Amino acid sequence: MVRLQISSTIVVVFLMIQTGFLLFMYARRSSFMPQSEEKPSRVHILILSSWRSGSSFVGQLFSQHPDVFYLMEPAWHVWVTMYQNSAKVLHMAVRDLVRSVFKCDMSVFDAYMPWKRNLSDLFQWAVSRALCSAPACDSFQRTDITNEMACKTLCGKYPFSKVEEACKTYSHIVLKEVRFFDLTVLYPLLTDLSLNLKIIHLVRDPRAVAKSREQSVKALARDNGIVLSTNGTKVEDSKYKVMQEICRSHVQIYETATQKPPRFLKDRYLMIRFEDLVQDPLSEIRDMYKFADLRLTPKLESWIYNITHGQGPGKKREAFKITSRDAVNVSQAWRNILSFQKIKKVQEVCKGAINMLGYKLLDSEKEQKDLSLDLVLPRRRNQFSWSSFNPKN
Repeated sequence: MVRLQISSTIVVVFLMIQTGFLLFMYARRSSFMPQSEEKPSRVHILILSSWRSGSSFVGQLFSQHPDVFYLMEPAWHVWVTMYQNSAKVLHMAVRDLVRSVFKCDMSVFDAYMPWKRNLSDLFQWAVSRALCSAPACDSFQRTDITNEMACKTLCGKYPFSKVEEACKTYSHIVLKEVRFFDLTVLYPLLTDLSLNLKIIHLVRDPRAVAKSREQSVKALARDNGIVLSTNGTKVEDSKYKVMQEICRSHVQIYETATQKPPRFLKDRYLMIRFEDLVQDPLSEIRDMYKFADLRLTPKLESWIYNITHGQGPGKKREAFKITSRDAVNVSQAWRNILSFQKIKKVQEVCKGAINMLGYKLLDSEKEQKDLSLDLVLPRRRNQFSWSSFNPKN
């Protein structure tokens, strides 16, 4: 009996030691293994760009996809309401609004539109196919390619609550913003485990941007004042001070994302040049869709061909519209329109961005007019590869 009791005690002690040892080994192993977090079911894409850089066009490439809920510059409401502040001061408010929209919480707009609202109260709502089709509006199907003017006519009186209702039915939420000037401001969103955020950074030759901004001087005056911190005073950017800030921000964003970036940015940042996009639209769009976990449909492919092979460079009244144009001619139009003096000034304030983003500086008016001279350098010279990324650096 004593022998049996001793044997039982030994077995119990042995099992306790064994269990403790296994728990210790599991804990030790777990400490060396990366913690696998379950990704949110939705994909969140932020198109990060600046005014007049082709971002409305890129936004439409996503908006017309049947799996995408898209909004164009929702932070416009922040800047309009708080226009006496600087862009830097408004960064936090803009970020908080973007976070809420990504989560389909549209109550965030209560602070900026404190009245009973319809769809038409949202900035540029009609360029969103998701707000022109069910469940936001019954006039179009999700697979339709929608038209802004038709949407305004048929869908504007639907209640604002339809925005949130529609948002919750999509697998991909895409926002286009021009009001971020610092990538580190977005770190809280990139580390938020409830978001599956990826960033598409769209850039364009600053000389082309300057030419395009001249078509929209009055429309950009208030935003210019916020960028330059003029305490609510509207500004015409005749001395290219805003261009200088825009170029500086592109350099900051690109450097932050590619030079010893934080680990959480891995596979979540993609830089696209507008010139590459218009030169080979389908190839670049496939790359963007792959990055965003989307598939290019035959219907979208046909639509993309049509809007990039239209007639002419686009008129002043079309400055903020997506129309069918010859996209390559649009990207080169500045070389025939801007004076060489203006080009030299833009190159002076944006030299760092021009070099870093892969564009060639012009040395003479003769070079400017020689359209056979390609000013867009091969992207491989400037392209960042995550394969070279070392998290220990």
